[in-house]
Amino acid sequence: MNYSCCDVHTHTLYSRHAYSTIAENITEAADKGLELLGSADHFSSMLYGEPYDVKDFQYFLNMRAWPRTWKGVVLLRGAEADIVDLDGNLFGHNIALDSGITGASYDGAQTLKDLVFDELDYVVASIHNRSFARGATLAQTTQMYINALHDPKVQVLGHLGRANVPFDVDEVLFCAKDLGKLIEINEHTLSDQQQFSESCQHIAQRAAEIGTQIVVSSDAHICTAIGGFDTVHTMLKAIHFPEELVATRSAQAFLTSLEQSGVMPHATQPL
Repeated sequence: MNYSCCDVHTHTLYSRHAYSTIAENITEAADKGLELLGSADHFSSMLYGEPYDVKDFQYFLNMRAWPRTWKGVVLLRGAEADIVDLDGNLFGHNIALDSGITGASYDGAQTLKDLVFDELDYVVASIHNRSFARGATLAQTTQMYINALHDPKVQVLGHLGRANVPFDVDEVLFCAKDLGKLIEINEHTLSDQQQFSESCQHIAQRAAEIGTQIVVSSDAHICTAIGGFDTVHTMLKAIHFPEELVATRSAQAFLTSLEQSGVMPHATQPL
C-alpha cells in the first residue's frame, strides 16, 4: 500500500528547536521522491515570550517568496498552531496588533493570528502545553477539538495520540469527517514516544471504521527525517488501514482534501 507521497508536518530552523532550512527540507523531499512538502513551523508561545512582537513572526508573512514547485515538489505554506484554551482558540487569537513589521499603522484592528493565517495554505492544530486542560471534563476537551476543527484555516489535528488530553475519540472523528478535515498519525510520536503507541493505534482504528481521513506525517525537525514514515506504515498495515482514507497518499489527494474542506478553496488549480 502507498500510505504517503507527501509530508505535511515538517519544521525548519524558524521553529528554533529544529535544524534545517526550507531548501534542505525540499532537497530531502525531492531525493526521497515525495510529491508534496508542507512546511508547518510552530506558531506558538514556545518561540518567543511576552510581550509578543509581530517582528518575531514575520517569517510567516513573506512565505509568498517561496516557489510553489521546487525541485519538482509541490511546496505548501503551513503552520503548526497551538490550541491554547478549552474554547479551542489558537495561538495569537487574542494578541492585538496596531502596526506591522515596518512600524506602519494598520487600518483597523488586527490580531497576530489573523495576520499570520491570512498568509497560510493550511494549519495543523496541536496541543503542546496541556496545563489549561487540567481538571477539564471529557465534554469540554471534546468540544475544544471540535471548535479547533471549525477554524476556517485548520485542516489537520496534530498528534492527538500524544497530547495527553483525554477526549471522545468518536465524536471528534465524526466531526472531522463531516467537515472534510484530517487527523494526523505522527511518525515522531510512534518512533520516539512509544508510550503513546496504543492511543495512536486506537485513533487510527476508529478512523478506519468511521471513514475519517488521516494524514501520515514525519513531524521532522531535521531534514534527514523528512519522508520517514516506517513506524506509522508498519502500524497502518498491521490494522489493514484503507489506503483511500490516507489523504497524503498523493499530492492530488491532499490538495483535493484542502479544496473540499474549503481551507484552500482553489487548491487543485495550478498553484
